Amino acid sequence: MTTMARTLIAALVALLLVVGPCHARPAPQHQAPKLVAREKAIVDGITAIYNFGDSLSDTGNLLREGATGMLQYTTGPPYGSAIGGATGRCSDGYLMIDFLAKDLGLAHLNPYLDKGANFTHGVNFAVAGATALDAAALARRGVVVPHTNTSLGVQLQQFKDFMSANTRSPQEIREKLAHSLVMVGEIGGNDYNYAFSSNKPAPGGARNLYNFGRMATGVVEAMALVPDVVRSVTGAARELLDMGATRVVIPGNFPLGCVPSYMSAVNETDPAAYDTDGCLAALNLFSQMHNVLLQQGVRELRRSYPSATIAYANYFYAYVQMLRDAGEAGFDWGALTKACCGGGGGAYNFDMDRMCGAPGASVCARPDERVSWDGVHLTQRAYRIMTDLLYHKGFASPAPVEFQRP
Repeated sequence: MTTMARTLIAALVALLLVVGPCHARPAPQHQAPKLVAREKAIVDGITAIYNFGDSLSDTGNLLREGATGMLQYTTGPPYGSAIGGATGRCSDGYLMIDFLAKDLGLAHLNPYLDKGANFTHGVNFAVAGATALDAAALARRGVVVPHTNTSLGVQLQQFKDFMSANTRSPQEIREKLAHSLVMVGEIGGNDYNYAFSSNKPAPGGARNLYNFGRMATGVVEAMALVPDVVRSVTGAARELLDMGATRVVIPGNFPLGCVPSYMSAVNETDPAAYDTDGCLAALNLFSQMHNVLLQQGVRELRRSYPSATIAYANYFYAYVQMLRDAGEAGFDWGALTKACCGGGGGAYNFDMDRMCGAPGASVCARPDERVSWDGVHLTQRAYRIMTDLLYHKGFASPAPVEFQRP
């Protein structure tokens, strides 16, 4: 194993031993065609969803804020190609939040910034590029937020403003939340992304002491953020529970070592650096450090709010399970960690300077056979499978919604 891989793994293992063992898995104005809600009775009493997060669940807020940098490409084709056009969703089609709403018999969630939208069945506050910590807190750590200042704290305030404007009393808010599902994330991944990218290797990817030092600095800075990121997420959940939320879902982080953008950035050639799923072991350990601390925070919330259902959505192991079941799902085994849309070519088809939608990028012939859409986000097909694993097959626990078995 290379010196770099050994050093990163050793550092991450040491930190994991401190926090505890890993747990086993239990067009800009174009409107997306709505997922057709099933004509059936209300599912398990849920009449609305309130969602907070980042690009994994943004249905059009950043588009309305005005996307810049690499995220500007997410607001135009080929994004949304499976649903008739770009809507601000970072995929070729629908996201997990869309499929969850459909499964609940609800219309898909409109973005908060779509002021003329119908919010009867909930609101989506998620913004692509959003962070768990605010921009000022990250700046004090030397981390720059390039895309949006709509952090989790800002989204939470938007929720409070929305509720104040559309209800007559705190008691009415409690009554509304008693029949709602509240999704607090996934968020926090961008805090780490920005810390890593601030210290990315120099162009050319030379494996020299300078580039190793930059990567190591990025890892250390990202690890230092984890406790504060987790406190931000659990703190937001606590406020929502105090307001009357009775069913809250708090997702963990994806296995970063399986994500093409990260794999391409590290560009590790030593086979020993990869786990049995073909993912970078060190980066997955980093994801698990976040997830272990987050699960500790979730357990504390459950002790404080025993009458509420507070589910941990295990994005990490749902993603890994999807990779392991790739053949059954019809995914291309030879391209599980290769972006469908991009301009990088090679093993991952990812290049930060030629993201999906940028000049020179191209789209694979069969997106439904790919897990990764653009090297960062998943395809519509993968998001559908993740939704099934989380909310129908027990990867979100305890079950936040009781679906009737077919």
